[in-house]
Formats: sequence, C-alpha cells, structure tokens
Amino acid sequence: MKISVITVNYNNAEGLKRTIESIAPHITSELEYIVIDGASTDNSIEIIKQHADKISYWISEPDKGVFCAMNKGLEKASGEYVLYINSGDLINNNADFKKLQSFLEREDLVYFDIEMQTGENSNSFINTYPDKLDFKFFAEQSLPHQATFIKRKTLIEYGGYNEQMRLGADWAFTINAVCLKQYSYKHVALHFSTYYLNGISSQSENFGLLWQEKESHIRTYYPLYYSLYREWMEKKDELYKLKYSVSVRYLKKIGFLKWLKL
Repeated sequence: MKISVITVNYNNAEGLKRTIESIAPHITSELEYIVIDGASTDNSIEIIKQHADKISYWISEPDKGVFCAMNKGLEKASGEYVLYINSGDLINNNADFKKLQSFLEREDLVYFDIEMQTGENSNSFINTYPDKLDFKFFAEQSLPHQATFIKRKTLIEYGGYNEQMRLGADWAFTINAVCLKQYSYKHVALHFSTYYLNGISSQSENFGLLWQEKESHIRTYYPLYYSLYREWMEKKDELYKLKYSVSVRYLKKIGFLKWLKL
C-alpha cells in the first residue's frame, strides 16, 4: 500500500529542514514525499534542493494560503492514503511505517495519538483521542492532521480543503467527514509524530479568527446545534475566566475551593 506524505511550507526554512530530515529515513517505494512551497523568500528552496533525491515532487510558487497548498499536494499525490506533515512538525525516529501501514485497510480516516511540544527543548506530552467521535468532540477539539491518514479518493471526492478558510479547514473537513458524511474511521492508540504548538492555528492572536470560522461553519452545516454550541462555548469561556481570576486563585491557594474542584 502506497502512502503520500505531504509537507506545505512558507518562509520556515528551519522548520522545513527539521521536517524533511525526519521524513527522509522512512521513504521507500511505498512512501512518496511531496513538498509544496508558497514562493518562500528565505532559504527554503535551498533546503528542498539539498534533499531533492528524497522528494518525489516539489514546487515553489505563490498560493492562496495553507489549504490551497495542501490541495495542491493532494492533486499530485498517488498514494492510497495521504498524511500531512507540515513544515516544522516531525515523524519520530522510531516510527515504523510497516506497522503503521498494517492499520490502513478500509477506513476513510485512520487517526493516531500525537506528541505535543511547545518548543525545541521544552517538555512534551502525548495527546490522546477517543475511539468514538461525535459532534461534542469536534465542538471542543479536532483530529491532528499530522497523525491522521486520509484515504486520498475520499478527500478528493469531498472536494479537498475549503480554501476560503484561513485556519479551520482541516477541522471543517474532519467534523463533516464524521458527523455529516459519516465516513468510516478508526483510532489507533499509538503515536508516531510530533506537533509543535507554534503553528499558525496555535498562536493566541489567531484564536479569534479560528473561533469565528468554526462558529460560521457550525451555523451553516449544523443549524440545529448552533444555538446550543454558542451558549455552551460562552459558558465555557466564562468558567475559564473565573477559574483563573485573582480572587479564585487566592481562594484555591488557601484551600477554600477544594470542594468545587476548580
């Protein structure tokens, strides 16, 4: 079974080098590697050329954003499944792609757990995912594209990623795939990749836009859930602010709120 690993990059030469070097040892005749660069002006192209013997296809040209680039990679892919490991993220050294391939059978999506890391030398943790997915899960979280194998034909038939969205198109695809299209899926309780929490969607200044895109998507595709979703997220935001307020932190410090478990 052939797998297409796709990396998109824009002006992140250091991250791109780290990503390519993590993928290169795993490349075989059953794993093709595609790099889509958005006309970077740093030394990203030099990095790509240095590793050209490991790359099945690459291009550097202007695009309309990360999801436009991801769709370009999809168009060039020939594997039965695609996996997006974008610039800066890693496939771990001990990843066994022969073993990973054994989990890819009939399902449209096969998702694994993932290692999360905030920086180069920071502590990491394993983010785990449930076996059963539903609307409530997607209202709060998303599947990690760095650890989700998607059947190529399924993603093409869906129409690829929504290029009108700047941050949330991968989330929009997965919620629709599971809750609307009812595509088949499977969870594997192993991890093989590392996601660095400094990507565009993880930056605090982008949380507002991501929230707006998710809210708009739910209002359009899940109107019956929209009012409940909005009320729930607003209450959750109020609880978060309360939990970290100065007065509550003081009461927790003196043990007054132990019974509330805040």
